[in-house]
Amino acid sequence: MMVFPLPILTFLLATVAGALLWRVDFGQPRARHLFAGFFGIVAVGALLVGLRFGYGIHALIPLQRALPLFGGPLLYLGFASLTPAAKHQIPLHLGFAAGLAIAMQTFGWSLLDGTIAASYACYSAAILWLWRKGPNHLIHARLELAPSLHRWMLWAAGFLIAMLLIDTTIAVSFALRRNEEAVQIISYGSVGLIALMIAAIVTAGSLAQARPAPQAASPSDENQLEQAAHDFLIESQLYLDTGLTIERLAKRLHVPMRNLSAAINQSKGMNISQYVNGFRLDHAAKLLRESQTSVTDIATQSGFLTRSNFYREFQRRYGKSPAAYRQAPPDTHGPT
Repeated sequence: MMVFPLPILTFLLATVAGALLWRVDFGQPRARHLFAGFFGIVAVGALLVGLRFGYGIHALIPLQRALPLFGGPLLYLGFASLTPAAKHQIPLHLGFAAGLAIAMQTFGWSLLDGTIAASYACYSAAILWLWRKGPNHLIHARLELAPSLHRWMLWAAGFLIAMLLIDTTIAVSFALRRNEEAVQIISYGSVGLIALMIAAIVTAGSLAQARPAPQAASPSDENQLEQAAHDFLIESQLYLDTGLTIERLAKRLHVPMRNLSAAINQSKGMNISQYVNGFRLDHAAKLLRESQTSVTDIATQSGFLTRSNFYREFQRRYGKSPAAYRQAPPDTHGPT
């Protein structure tokens, strides 16, 4: 029997990683809570496994069995909380996990292993689905953290897949009454978790010390801030999102809304809606010149909520309707 089970070391490292992540400003407080909660689940689960197989303490087996049902949801929700569709997902996913845990406790644990495996598979797929949308989909993340968070999605999905394989192997070993083999697999899995926890601690420690990018944090020159907004919108094409607001743009640039509004007003003599619409109109004009897409589809693809608003703004800027603009010779297109 192990004197100091490896899962206990995993517990200690996961606790440290969770504490460090609690100090990180991701741009959305919920993300910090959810990521820290995930590491909390890992820590408690590892502690209970260590107590069970290292010291023969079995009283908390029901809790140890139920905890993995919350790992996938917490990890997925940490990333999802930084996206546009995050508002109502937390109670839905965590409530469903809690319902499964209660059902298992009430009706027996015979389907637990399959349920946990399905949870890991579904949430790894959900994280990969978010990853496919790209870093610009993380609209609530700090601007400088979005690329890193996008890469971490792949690691998170890989972690859930690894846990799926490990847990399935352990379950099969127990089903075949190969208890010693199962304990060995738990130890090997703990080694991998320890390596992951160390990497998480190093990453979380560096993030906890990180500060917003200097240019976006407190620009003294309004022209610089407007240029930062311009460059970001061009690079990210966030203006194509019909739900873009000054609040969201300011969060991505990590500046107060009033500073951003004042910078655009003073530098360009327009409000934020007019400013963003300028990018949308440029995009629409390019599509009219270079594609045969219908005007209605172009309006939608360019970020306009209504066709009437698109026609009105386009006419004001280019002095002609979208259809007339498309048919006009290149040298008469007007502003670009």
